[in-house]
Amino acid sequence: MLYIVATPIGNLKDISLRSLEVLKSVDLIACEDTRHTQILLSHYAIHKPTTSFYQHNRFTKAAYLLGLLKAGKDIALVSDAGTPGILDPGYNLINLAIKNNIALTLIPGPSALINALVLSGKPAHEFYFAGFLPNKRKAQQRKLQELRKFKCTIICYESSHRILAALEDMAEIFGAQEIAVARELTKKFEEVIRAAPRAILEKLQPSRPRGEFVIAI
Repeated sequence: MLYIVATPIGNLKDISLRSLEVLKSVDLIACEDTRHTQILLSHYAIHKPTTSFYQHNRFTKAAYLLGLLKAGKDIALVSDAGTPGILDPGYNLINLAIKNNIALTLIPGPSALINALVLSGKPAHEFYFAGFLPNKRKAQQRKLQELRKFKCTIICYESSHRILAALEDMAEIFGAQEIAVARELTKKFEEVIRAAPRAILEKLQPSRPRGEFVIAI
């Protein structure tokens, strides 16, 4: 069985009892970063072998893991944070398992995009997840122009070193429309700022923004 296990996005207490039970029972845990996952495992006294499964080894390691699954091993797939398969290499292993008729199940749990969507106060009955915006500025502006045509809430991720540039483009394209920017979700300094892009930009500019950001438009 391939167990797809959602893990905390910040607060280690957000892991479910079922997730802990699975992590304690499997033969192997496949992680994006074994050192990062070890923090969680050590916190709950889980002593199971781990193996790295990340962007640059996802094809060769997926084939290796598939071989173990076919041999009858139980494997837990985790990402650095949140639900595997969303913007991480977990998708490759999940897809390969499906194609090879391997039994699999998802142990539900934390998801940054759902947290931010609910906390934003924006309509959640219909939304579009845009992932990360393009790295290049012109491409980012074109993408935002496309998203502006959508008639539902839009969720996207952004990194700390690109958030200011993204807000500048959003201020130009979305004007005074209120958006919500969330960071440090589930952590001690969790913050959700609900305002026009320019106002959020002015709030964040004086300090060097840290953490991962989720934006709801």
